[in-house]
Amino acid sequence: MTHLASIVIRTLNESRHLEELLSAIADQHTPDFDVEVVLVDSGSTDGTLDIAKRYGCRITTIDKSEFTFGRSLNRGCEFADGEYLVFVSGHCIPATADWLAQLLRPLREGLADYVYGRQTGRDTTKFSEDMLFRKYYPAESSIPQQGYFCNNANAAVTRRAWSRYQFNEELTGLEDMYLAKQVVADGGHVAYVAQAPVHHIHDETWTQVRIRYEREAVALRNILPELHFSLLDFVWCYLSGVAADLGAARREGVLLGNVGDILRFRLMQYWGAYRGNHEHRKLSKAMKMRYFYPNVTAVETKHDAGSLAADEGQQRTGAR
Repeated sequence: MTHLASIVIRTLNESRHLEELLSAIADQHTPDFDVEVVLVDSGSTDGTLDIAKRYGCRITTIDKSEFTFGRSLNRGCEFADGEYLVFVSGHCIPATADWLAQLLRPLREGLADYVYGRQTGRDTTKFSEDMLFRKYYPAESSIPQQGYFCNNANAAVTRRAWSRYQFNEELTGLEDMYLAKQVVADGGHVAYVAQAPVHHIHDETWTQVRIRYEREAVALRNILPELHFSLLDFVWCYLSGVAADLGAARREGVLLGNVGDILRFRLMQYWGAYRGNHEHRKLSKAMKMRYFYPNVTAVETKHDAGSLAADEGQQRTGAR
């Protein structure tokens, strides 16, 4: 019997890299199973949907007012038909023709319930982020691994495991680790597959880098509530991270062109982590827009926030 793998991609104006991603998916060598691609789009206006239609993707949508990372993935998993649910970012590109087969192998062989693959930088990747890729996505696989670290930019889960837990729809990020922690707590297994690599392309401003780490730190409090990141921790981590990156850049002969970026990236990373760890307010609509849509223009954000406020007013007054 032929099995089906559903590749679920969250999109919002991903036309810059989506065609390359879908072309790489179409070139995958998958003789033992069929593949479908599902897009969960939250309002693209840049041709993303036209590209998806050309490649035969199945498309479902989610409104910005409903969007969270977990809810979007749950929507895509419900819409998909596969017994294996694969997640890849719209700005990640599979690096090999057997990426998908290698990623799914531990699931198909019953060695794991949830897997994630290697991530590497490309082109515009900042040096410090490349250092993080090297740290968290090494060249050696771990099947199964210890712990519950996982990343949905390049991952897969059995439908059975997803159906049992589903993704937390309230988190501002790290929905992958939250689900993986539940899997491991119940005796399941998470695996890391180095032979399933993607190029992860982040073209972010420095503010967007900070927002990413801030919202992930907010989410991490739900996974590790005992974790506290103090101002002293911020200073120590910043200085240590900068020193390590500068040393690596010097050894690789690329120090001169990367000093400024190293200083800025580590500052945004750890300052975002500090702010997120100390953010105790309930997320406002404006904060959700900043966390979930950091690439949306200020005009679009203002419009969407205004629409959300109007919707809330209608709901409170029973106008709908």
